[in-house]
Parts: sequence; structure tokens; C-alpha cells
Amino acid sequence: MADIHIPIDAIKGRGAATRHPHRFERDAREAFDDGWEPDREAGAAPPPRTEVIWEEARSVISTNDSPDIYFDRGLNPYRGCEHGCIYCYARPTHSYLNLSPGLDFETRIIAKRNVAQVLRRELSRRSYQPGMLAIGAATDCYQPVERELRLTRSVLEVLDATSHPFSLVTKNSGVERDLDLIAPMAARKLAAVYVTITTLDAGLTRKLEPRAAAPHRRLRAIRTLADAGIPVGVSLAPQIPFLTDDMEQVMEAAWEAGARSAFYHVLRLPWEVAPLFRQWLEQHYPQRAERVMARVQDMRGGKDYDADFATRMKGSGPWAELIGQRFRKAASRIGFNRERFEFDTSQFRRPSLDGQASLF
Repeated sequence: MADIHIPIDAIKGRGAATRHPHRFERDAREAFDDGWEPDREAGAAPPPRTEVIWEEARSVISTNDSPDIYFDRGLNPYRGCEHGCIYCYARPTHSYLNLSPGLDFETRIIAKRNVAQVLRRELSRRSYQPGMLAIGAATDCYQPVERELRLTRSVLEVLDATSHPFSLVTKNSGVERDLDLIAPMAARKLAAVYVTITTLDAGLTRKLEPRAAAPHRRLRAIRTLADAGIPVGVSLAPQIPFLTDDMEQVMEAAWEAGARSAFYHVLRLPWEVAPLFRQWLEQHYPQRAERVMARVQDMRGGKDYDADFATRMKGSGPWAELIGQRFRKAASRIGFNRERFEFDTSQFRRPSLDGQASLF
């Protein structure tokens, strides 16, 4: 790959290094504790601003029959994600919107303005059968714009009113805001939360997931959730050879904080994510870029990515098996995944279109 010559200031606070030119609206935010110290570098270029694009959604519950995914229905209040995780497998979805999977994905956020109303309508259908709804599996439902837009909270309010079970996954400590909804639902076996901690290395996290909460702040969120009686797990996805090499330490810290379930995936680089990730490696870790990609290809049959359902989450070959062995041994030693949380769908009350719940 050719050398990358992009000033660090030009990508400060973002994951991708390149974007298509476009205009931004003012991005005013309240102060929020994400675990990072304020940036005080004199003369540093400000990070690109975020633009929110409103969308009137026609449907919000997506379904899948993929054998390697633990849920059959999901909901994402947002398209695109401010966290800017360079490895995000959802980046290519911005291409369908004629937007860049690079900086557009993390700076032009599509917000489903009517997500709660459409969800209520879909749950009200006589043909709908309740099942665990996975929230934020594609883009983080607690990314920074959620602080003001509160779309995720509006979804939780509908699920609470209808006693519909859900799980959510996040890298953001903002989930603590909604404990008043999540904790009572968890007590009724209607809610579980997973917090992603890719690594405990704060320096690596700041480059890999630039706008997500700091690792120690995510651990504190796990403790807060667990203390509130919410079943909480830790996601160790993705595992990246020669970069995220502290899986066991992450699991030990998450267990100490209160997590009792854990899972992992290996790095996935579909479509445009592969060149973006290669560029990021050359920018931040040029001395090990070749080794990282060689091991990634070892797990993908010599390619950057293989979408085969049988291997896309865990990979194949010796390196993939080594990661799997490490996870299984650590999980067994520490105590993860000994009990399975069962969601209760029997409490579901179908809503009427006026927002009231009726007997199922």
C-alpha cells in the first residue's frame, strides 16, 4: 500500500481519514462524562462536526434468518454512528444512501424521527408475535446525538408500555441515563444490556473508537447496570490480531464490574471497510500493518473478508482457533456464560394505535 500522508490534526477525534466535501450544521453538545479528558492541544484543528439528517421511517423492525446471529429481529434508531469505530461493519450501509462509508458515516447521522410511532404501529399488528428485540446491533443506540434526540429512550418507553423484551449493546456510558426504564423491565425478565469493551488500552481505544467512552468508563457503566439488577454482559468484538491482545484482562475486569455473560467476534472487513481499515493501519500503526492484515487474511481463507455464515463471525484457520481457545478457557476459568438469561414474552400487551396497551 502507498504511504498515507494525512496530518493527524485533520482526523482528530474521528476514525476515518477521508471524506467527500459537504456542509455541516452547528454541533452544540452538553457536557457529558465519557471518561476522556477534554482536549487541550493548542492550535489543533477541531474535529469535523456532526450533521443530523431527519428521516421519516416507514418501518423500524428488521428481521433476519442468519444462522450465526442470536436474534431474529432488530431495531436501530440511527444510521451512521458518531463513535467513528474504524472497523464498523455497518459503514457500507451509507453507500446505499449515496454517502461515504468514511467520514460521512460518522458525521452525517440519519435519525429516524418517528421511530417510536412506527414501532408502536408495528407492535399493534395482529400478526405480530413477540420476541426479543435487539436494539443498536448495527449502529450504537447511545451514540452522542442520543443525548439530545432521545430516540432510543422513546423506543424503550414503547417497549416498557407494552412489556416487550429487548436487549441492547453499546459502547457508551449514556445508557445509565435510562436506568429508570431498563432496571424495572430487567426485574420482569424483559431487558438485558451488553457493553462492548474491545481493549483496556486507552491509547488504542482513542484511535480505534475515537468518540466512544473510555474503557474505564465502560467498566463503570457495567458496575452501575449490574448494581441496578440488570443482566449485563460484555462484548469483546472485534478481536484484531496484534492490536487487541488483552482479551483475558478485559474479561477479568468486566467480571469484577458485574458482567456475567460474554461473547466475541473477530474483525470483519466487508466491502469498503477493508480499504478504510488498511488506511487507518498505515496512519496509526504502519510498523505492524502488514502483520495485522496477514493474520486477518489467515482467518479469511486468504481474503480480507469472507461472508460465509459458517465462518464470518469467528473466522477459520489456526489464528481463529487460537482466539476461540483463549476465549473459551478464560470464560470457563472466570465463570462467564454459566447461566442463560431467558426473556419473558408472555407479558406482552399489544398496543392500540392511540398508544394504549391491550391484552395479548
